[in-house]
Amino acid sequence: MSQTATRQETADAPSAGSPQKKTILLLFAGLMVTMLLASLDQTIFSTALPTIVGELNGVDHMLWVTTAYILASTIMLPVYGKLGDLIGRKGLFIIAIGLFMAGSVIGGLAGDMTWLIVGRAVQGLGGGGLMILSQAIIADVVPARERGRYMGIMGGVFALSSVAGPLLGGWFTESIGWRWAFWMNIPLGILAIASAVAFLRLPKNAQRKPRIDVAGMGLLAIASTCLVLVTTWGGTTYDWNSPVILSLIVGTVVAGIAFVFVERAAAEPIMPLALFRDRNFNLTTIAGLIIGIAMFGALAYLPTYLQMVTGANATEAGFLMIPMMAALLITSIVSGQLVSKTGRYKWLPVTGTVIVAGALVLLSTMTPTLPIWVLCSFLAIMGVGLGMSMQILVLIVQNSFPVSQVGTATASNNYFRQIGASLGSAIVGSLFATRLTQLLTERMPAGAQAGGGSNSLTPAIVKGLPTPIRDVIVGSYNDALTPVFLYMVPLLLVAAVLLLFVVEKPLATTIERDAVVTSIETDGSTHPVLDAVAADQTEAASDTAPASLDDERDGTLIRS
Repeated sequence: MSQTATRQETADAPSAGSPQKKTILLLFAGLMVTMLLASLDQTIFSTALPTIVGELNGVDHMLWVTTAYILASTIMLPVYGKLGDLIGRKGLFIIAIGLFMAGSVIGGLAGDMTWLIVGRAVQGLGGGGLMILSQAIIADVVPARERGRYMGIMGGVFALSSVAGPLLGGWFTESIGWRWAFWMNIPLGILAIASAVAFLRLPKNAQRKPRIDVAGMGLLAIASTCLVLVTTWGGTTYDWNSPVILSLIVGTVVAGIAFVFVERAAAEPIMPLALFRDRNFNLTTIAGLIIGIAMFGALAYLPTYLQMVTGANATEAGFLMIPMMAALLITSIVSGQLVSKTGRYKWLPVTGTVIVAGALVLLSTMTPTLPIWVLCSFLAIMGVGLGMSMQILVLIVQNSFPVSQVGTATASNNYFRQIGASLGSAIVGSLFATRLTQLLTERMPAGAQAGGGSNSLTPAIVKGLPTPIRDVIVGSYNDALTPVFLYMVPLLLVAAVLLLFVVEKPLATTIERDAVVTSIETDGSTHPVLDAVAADQTEAASDTAPASLDDERDGTLIRS
């Protein structure tokens, strides 16, 4: 490697005690607050919903409290990713936090279900940006080689929120009131904005007028809406062969096809088709979608299983999920540290997906008499696999594209993972519900009443039933859910095979930028040394382009 390249590495790799390093750590703490806000709000209302809909007289609209947030955030993922690349991420990040806080105020003041749902939708409009922009901002200030440790902690935040959300929602509901699930976002949001204003100093974007892909955004929103509604309503609110679901499926397909044609002609497509010419992007995106199906398919119904089969209450069921989330948290952080230390990463998601497949096989062997500690160990194994996979896939995507495209690539990858989560919850739910109804019909003794019918079963009702009927219901729940875990194993093995073909490109030790960038600011001041480095980079791009470790895309030199 040339002396010029060596100077680039030294300049871009701040020492542990330098002001630049300290500023990045303070900025990272602010980003973690915003990611925690966004991820908590996906789960915090799961335990509070019965109380909320009771107070606001809106049981028939209960589903929309969760759906409104998920739908809005899914639609906005690629929008924030692309706009961040075009106009810069700092202002957009503050706007996203502001939207999230505005939605929290609307929800906190809601006097009926309509305003509550509106508040959740506005929260989602901001929440999609909090997740994506946080990941992209880290790519703006930390080279890929050092980014693994940060991405690992980000993965841990999602694990923490998965357990903390339901527990916190339950605590608010039973103590100071469910509206505090909204009000707590205000001081945290103010803290996140203050952190962004004080510490977020990003490189200037190219001085050009952005051309917004309005048609692409609209079509993607339509396709996403139709698909999320199919996964939300199918098999529950409407039959899968009902006109409503069939119409939504047709709408998804038509909008998706139109979207592809629009993106081919757009000057600045929201999801450039060129992304799909990169092997690593395709492989990691498909694998991420499959992992989303497996993870959220399992998470959606395991708490119900734990309550029905083990007799745990809602809070206890949440605590029983802690082994999985603790394993995910620890493994995600350790994996990130290993990547930053060794520079090797391909083996982690390959191994992780195989471990998740093994955990699903173990979960498929569960029985009503299985000791709780054994069940928790199965969940912990699944957490280990997920921790080795999730954030490393994002890092692989970011390492495949220049900084000018990292937001779009990250958002597109996360978009498909979110779609996988919706599909996983819907597919598992449909298979589970169909099989449960069938087993209850076959096994229930003639003339026996199951607490008002299978649609009215709750853990409390099941506990109070005569032992013969309770055993039938518990056995039916177990036998309806456990085979579904086995059905997902081939998908995970396919993901593992696909990831074997990922090209392990060396992780970049510098942040290469377009020549228009004149300075790199991370602590509020200008660094002449880095200005000189930027000039060296431009010169090196013309002098060393044929080198084996150089990869040129769209005129931007990527040096490992």
